[in-house]
Amino acid sequence: MPVIELLATLPSFLIYLMVALMLLAVFLIVYTRLTQHPEWQLIRDGNVAAATALSGAMLGFALPLASAIAHSVSLRDMVLWAGVALLVQWGAYLTARKLLPGQPSRIEHGDMAAAVTTAAIALTAGLLNAACMTY
Repeated sequence: MPVIELLATLPSFLIYLMVALMLLAVFLIVYTRLTQHPEWQLIRDGNVAAATALSGAMLGFALPLASAIAHSVSLRDMVLWAGVALLVQWGAYLTARKLLPGQPSRIEHGDMAAAVTTAAIALTAGLLNAACMTY
C-alpha cells in the first residue's frame, strides 16, 4: 500500500488528537478549580501527594477519553463522552473525600496514603467508565 494512502487518515488523526488534548486541558482546569486544594502550587512546591492524586485523576479521565476516541461515531460524540468522563471523575473525587476524612488537607500536608487512595479511586472509576463506553 502506498504511503499516500496510508496517510489519508492523518487529518482525522490530527483533529482527534488536538481535540483530545484540548479536552484534557479543560478537564485539568475544571478539576483543579473544583477541588479544595491548590494542586498546581502544591506540585510546584514539591508535594508528591498532590502530584500523585492529580496524576490519578488525569489518567482516570484519559482512559475513558481514549475509549471515547476509539468508539465514538463522530467528534461531537467523543466530546459528549468526555463530558461524562469529567463528571465521573468529579464523582470519584467526591467519593475520595467521603471515604478519607480531611482528604484535601491531608494531601496538602503530603499524606501519601490519602493521595494513593484518591488516585486509585480515580483510576478505578476511569477504567470502569472506559469499559462502559464500548457500546
